[in-house]
Amino acid sequence: MPRALISVYDKTGIVEFARQLADFGWEIISTGGTYKEILDAGIAVKTASSVTGFPEIMHGRVKTLHPKIHGGILADRDDISHMRDAKNNNISMIDMVVINLYPFEQVVAKPDLKESEAIEMIDIGGPTMLRSAAKNHKHIVVVCDPQDYKKIVDQLKKGEVSMETKKLLALKVFKRTSEYDKAIAEYFESKDSSPAFQASSPQRWEEGLTIQFQKLYDLRYGENPHQSASFYEDTSVFETSIAKAEILHGKKLSYNNILDADSALNLVKEFEEPTVSVVKHTNPAGCAVGKDIDEAYEKAYQGDPRSAFGGIIAMNRNCTKSIAEKVNKIFMEIVLAPDFDPKALTVLKQKKNLRLLKLGEFKKQAGLKDYRKVVGGILEQDFDRKNISKDDLKIVTKLKPDQTQIDDMLFAFKVCRHVKSNAIVLVKDKMLVGAGAGQMSRVDSVEIAIKKAGGREIGAVLGSDAFFPFRDSIDQIADAGIKAIIQPGGSIKDEEVIAAADEKGLSMVFTGIREFRH
Repeated sequence: MPRALISVYDKTGIVEFARQLADFGWEIISTGGTYKEILDAGIAVKTASSVTGFPEIMHGRVKTLHPKIHGGILADRDDISHMRDAKNNNISMIDMVVINLYPFEQVVAKPDLKESEAIEMIDIGGPTMLRSAAKNHKHIVVVCDPQDYKKIVDQLKKGEVSMETKKLLALKVFKRTSEYDKAIAEYFESKDSSPAFQASSPQRWEEGLTIQFQKLYDLRYGENPHQSASFYEDTSVFETSIAKAEILHGKKLSYNNILDADSALNLVKEFEEPTVSVVKHTNPAGCAVGKDIDEAYEKAYQGDPRSAFGGIIAMNRNCTKSIAEKVNKIFMEIVLAPDFDPKALTVLKQKKNLRLLKLGEFKKQAGLKDYRKVVGGILEQDFDRKNISKDDLKIVTKLKPDQTQIDDMLFAFKVCRHVKSNAIVLVKDKMLVGAGAGQMSRVDSVEIAIKKAGGREIGAVLGSDAFFPFRDSIDQIADAGIKAIIQPGGSIKDEEVIAAADEKGLSMVFTGIREFRH
């Protein structure tokens, strides 16, 4: 009689799978809560303790780490000495191992999690049995994903699980356990900021880089119809993201949708106040803070209604019916929100192809990395989370900015890093009123931002992602009626630029922080 060892944290579909195995004549061994669930369903099942002759101890930390379990998994059936050792030690073979791991990645995403709680979510027996079974996949069917139950049952109906399937299942195990260990290492690395730890941190000395991704789905095509594409999830990231969003309505996301949605989401994650962003081709067409999310939406959309057409809307509060009714009057590709009020969903679902993405509670992850692929290599950097306050601003002009201007300057600083360089943003009352993006000349970016503002530039604050190398832009800015500038400073001609600002009656502050986005 073939034997299956089943011990799962995620019990999705496990009772039905166990029942089908029992119907095929398999003997089932199980542990803890899995054993109880299978037994309560009326399916014959043995405890692991009855196999090992040893009780579960230490609150379940030790239950399957035993020769009668691992011998039954690791024995090479074609090796005479292996089988002789098994017989001499009364070890019976185990032919299938069904394990899924404690959800370490999900648990450590919880705010204010104690380290002791994280440690208890480090699975030991599970990865050990999975790796043992995967190593011996010639003789063992190893299952770590509930989605594979049906495939196995279908093959057992025909007689046995194929060798090709066994190899694929084993490969999935090695990938999963590798991802799991990486998540644990990254968690502890992110928690330890001591000088001794940082000095020896793998991020600072490792010569190799391993990044693991899990395929989510194929895309219709890439940036253009002649390019094939797929979407993969970085399994080590638990931060709120497009990969973890729930699509409530509309067709699958496209390659460009994902890029734009990611840009829109990252922008609203910058703010604690009710905030809405409207993104087109990864650049903000609008962004605003409001007293509530309805006001924030109205201000963000009015930032550049023409460019917003066919864009992406992201918000950091639940989508209301009022916003839904306004969105339905225009063409938009995607709406992202932590959640949607029921009436808002009813309204928005009237549009067949409008994608609605539920983001859930916003989460941020310490130590997040940013990657960019180039032909023949990959670039890694820290994710840009630099923040500044009023105290970080260095006033360099005779005229000092007032409090309203300072508030707009800090808003402009955050928006600037989400605009392609050379980036210029115009802000009034925490509302983006004009942006110049991706130009080869900063002068051109200033001209475009002013043109986009359409008269709203008068009295606005201007933010620049890098220094002004000459006074020409300052003259242009002052002539447009803009009253204040926030920029990094650092040009060899800073004194000339400051003098121009004083001459034109502008207030200007330096941040000392460049915010390029290439």
